[in-house]
Amino acid sequence: MQTRISRDEATPVEMLPGLVRRTLAWGERAMLCEFTAEAGVVVPMHSHPHEQVGFVQSGRVAFTVAGETWVAQPGDSYAIPGGVEHEAHFLEPTVLLEVFAPPREAYG
Repeated sequence: MQTRISRDEATPVEMLPGLVRRTLAWGERAMLCEFTAEAGVVVPMHSHPHEQVGFVQSGRVAFTVAGETWVAQPGDSYAIPGGVEHEAHFLEPTVLLEVFAPPREAYG
């Protein structure tokens, strides 16, 4: 469990070329991550058992969730149920804050 961490102390992990994750904090039931992406990055269609709730801090990203596509922009939030296929196309440099429940062990 990591209850407090400065963003500057969080280790940047390149998930894909142009997509960086920082795991900011986690507890027994939830985890907070920051994702920064360059324009043009595509996170391909995938699913995982974790519920994913997010907030767009800056930029724009097109999400496709369960066959529905929409564009999220600064100030927008979203929830993706566990087990549902989804993908993301980053339309410009973007920063997302996302909570996963339960925590993703691979991100800890």
